[in-house]
Amino acid sequence: MDAAVVTACGRPPVVERREPPRPGDGQVRVRVAAAPITPLDVLCATGTSYFGTPATPYVPGVQGVGHLDDGTPVWFATPAGMRPGDGSMAGYCVVPDADVVALPDGVDTILAALGLSAVAALMALTWRGELSPGEQVVILGAGGVVGQAAVQLARLHGARRVVAAARSAAARERARLLGADAVVTLTDTDDVDTLAGWLVDACDGPADVVLDPLFGVPAAAALRTLAPRGRLVNLGSSAGEQAPFDSATLRSRSLRILGYTNNELAPARRAQAIREIAGHVAAGRLAATHETVPLAEVADAWTRQADGRAAGRIVLTMPRR
Repeated sequence: MDAAVVTACGRPPVVERREPPRPGDGQVRVRVAAAPITPLDVLCATGTSYFGTPATPYVPGVQGVGHLDDGTPVWFATPAGMRPGDGSMAGYCVVPDADVVALPDGVDTILAALGLSAVAALMALTWRGELSPGEQVVILGAGGVVGQAAVQLARLHGARRVVAAARSAAARERARLLGADAVVTLTDTDDVDTLAGWLVDACDGPADVVLDPLFGVPAAAALRTLAPRGRLVNLGSSAGEQAPFDSATLRSRSLRILGYTNNELAPARRAQAIREIAGHVAAGRLAATHETVPLAEVADAWTRQADGRAAGRIVLTMPRR
């Protein structure tokens, strides 16, 4: 089989021929159809993540979609780059039974693009953020896959108003098409007051939940949109590792700042989230900007995704056998 292989940390994977893996006790073998290149894959392969430096060579890919030997379509997760073992960017992958979720037909590529990003958006909004029907939601970083999914999922879970913030005009227009009621331009400003003013103006009264994959100045500004006992759920730091919050804003409204990571999800809860997402995809209610690239072009695709030059999430497709 062909496989993408990270031979040294900090370098893009190369395609090599390998023997298909054999499942052990408690494992199943998946014939992989598609595997996304995610920020987590890229981070782990740099050797600088909090999981430590992975042993090389290894096959990256923390998730994918494919089929079991009996033809059942599935989504699956792997610990590639976080713990020893190979991941999804290969013709075949072996994974524990608990990390496989059966899927409806016809959702392969879109679900591969959404995958754990949509799980993060869903669980950060509903489980961690306790979103209730009728609440107003602010989505930061709405141009990314997490943000795109969050705009749609907030609507599907009964939000009365969704305000989306993104950098590019294309991302803001996409957020509108996905269901955002208002959009706000994110810039490189360090002026919390100015950005907070734009966000407040876009809201219809105080917001209840902020979904924040950015942190930094955008998080500090979005905090000021919240109603008393409002919640900001952080699940990333692409705008900065520190945010200039002020104590008065937090205390005067009894606000909650919550952290979220998919790593705290038990397999059963994650599987439940994947099934909900797959159902929305199958019904045409959930989508994400993505492109498909054959596995043979993984090095270029990896570099474009890592450098932020991809139009959306890149999904690698495996050669047909």
